[in-house]
Amino acid sequence: MPDSPVLVATQGAVRTITLNRPAALNSFTAAMHAELLPALDAAAKDEAVRAIVITGAGRGFCAGQDLNDPAMVATTEPADVGAVIERYYRPLATRVRSMPVPVIAAVNGVAAGAGANFALCCDFVLAARSACFIQAFSKIGLVPDCGGTWLLPRLVGRARALGLAMTGDKLPADEAVRIGLIWDAVEDAALMDGVMELANRLAAMPSRALAETRRVIDAAMLLDFDTAITLEADAQRERGHSADFSEGVAAFRAKRPALFKDR
Repeated sequence: MPDSPVLVATQGAVRTITLNRPAALNSFTAAMHAELLPALDAAAKDEAVRAIVITGAGRGFCAGQDLNDPAMVATTEPADVGAVIERYYRPLATRVRSMPVPVIAAVNGVAAGAGANFALCCDFVLAARSACFIQAFSKIGLVPDCGGTWLLPRLVGRARALGLAMTGDKLPADEAVRIGLIWDAVEDAALMDGVMELANRLAAMPSRALAETRRVIDAAMLLDFDTAITLEADAQRERGHSADFSEGVAAFRAKRPALFKDR
């Protein structure tokens, strides 16, 4: 429905999920969470979906948690913000990072607080040049959430992670690219065309191998080198038995495009 806080559309093998509270810069509410996680679950279960795009309606991607949402306002003091994380943001972050297909965040405007880290949970972040990223938590006496404490130092290093998190300064999209926080920034008018081009490219690739690539790279960041090599071997052994590997080799030998089907 047009007035739903989450819109879902499918074009070919690409599922687009749009946060749809443009008047509030698509800030999170309990009602939005109630539709967003099921939308991601449905995309994960749909075998026809081979890439996912997440974006925001209007001039913003997501301004983080809507502190005026009656369903999220604490009725007791002190507020149990941790319960909000456990109920909404842990499931959201872990769902995005475990999707069976690549996920692209199309950041069309401000991405702040949990909205910024929700985008960073995705496999790719493409941003409009007018967009910006703000770790706004320190401004209200909190710490980064929605996976931010794990993501930030791994993406940009401890010094920049602390700087972004402690100051809460606005980070323009081009600077986010320069420091390695996001994949790329493009002219505003070219954002969705660029995102869909990438999404369709990924949709034609071996989905299971792409998801496994995400898993082993994330796991390797916590391992010593020898253990990481063992993890590689285990993953390659499993992938080597797949139909996609057989198809890829056959297509290479025949000098034809591969038609991947594993998911």
